[in-house]
Amino acid sequence: MSKVKCGLIQMSLKGDTSMSPDQIRDCMLEAHIPMIEDAARQGVQVLCFQEVFTQPYFCPSLDKKWYQAAETIPDGHTTRLMQEYAKKHKMVIVVPIYEEEMPGVYYNTAAVIDADGSYLGKYRKHHIPEVAPGFWEKFYFKPGNTGYPVFDTAYCKLGVYICYDRHFPEGWRALALNGAEYIVNPSATVAGLSKYLWELEQPASAAANGVFIGAINRVGTEEPWAEQMGEFYGSSYIVNPRGQIEAQASYDQDELLVHEIDLAQVREIRETWPFFRDRRPESYGDLTEDR
Repeated sequence: MSKVKCGLIQMSLKGDTSMSPDQIRDCMLEAHIPMIEDAARQGVQVLCFQEVFTQPYFCPSLDKKWYQAAETIPDGHTTRLMQEYAKKHKMVIVVPIYEEEMPGVYYNTAAVIDADGSYLGKYRKHHIPEVAPGFWEKFYFKPGNTGYPVFDTAYCKLGVYICYDRHFPEGWRALALNGAEYIVNPSATVAGLSKYLWELEQPASAAANGVFIGAINRVGTEEPWAEQMGEFYGSSYIVNPRGQIEAQASYDQDELLVHEIDLAQVREIRETWPFFRDRRPESYGDLTEDR
């Protein structure tokens, strides 16, 4: 299959942070379901949500309350529900949620569900920031241990990278070398420190690796952390293997972005720019040393 219709959902927080994590999860799922149905009506074949999509971005706090937001994968409520929708609509769905492996061990994870509703596996965020102000992710997430899997879905070979991961070119390259044609990067990114990188790094990574990338961000502000964190700026987009943004969502609105990609471009661009042929991995050994 050469052409694949992709969907990205960006959304502001529903409910508020005074509610329990289960209540917030239910509010977020309720808000997403009409958009999933809309995606199905528009023929979306691969759909992805934003980072930890059922919850606020709670990392500005250091509050053990949010451990209650973690779910098991694949037998937790959200993954099982998304399996039903994937099967119903013959849609691949990438489900980024807070994962509990066991009490006290938590990951920032994306489950990947195939178009028949089967669970294909998961990617756990590798790079965990501890950056002021407000990105206290090491309090909540253990670094991922899944490697860089590529999922052979009904419609494409799909990779996942999560938010802060995008600053590290090694993972993009590993996913491409593992066969990815389309890589999604669900994020929670605020205006300020790294906004100028939003439309720089992922297009550069798409061009360097000859892949399509879907970049997803949330929108709006989240109390009581808004003064500390600022505003999530949406602007989700899909970029092609030339590094050109082909479709982009709004800055500040809940939105389903739908765009058809042509996977034939992957071969075309890699034959035009044979970066994989011209790599010199035997000369890169120093890059793997801990310095």
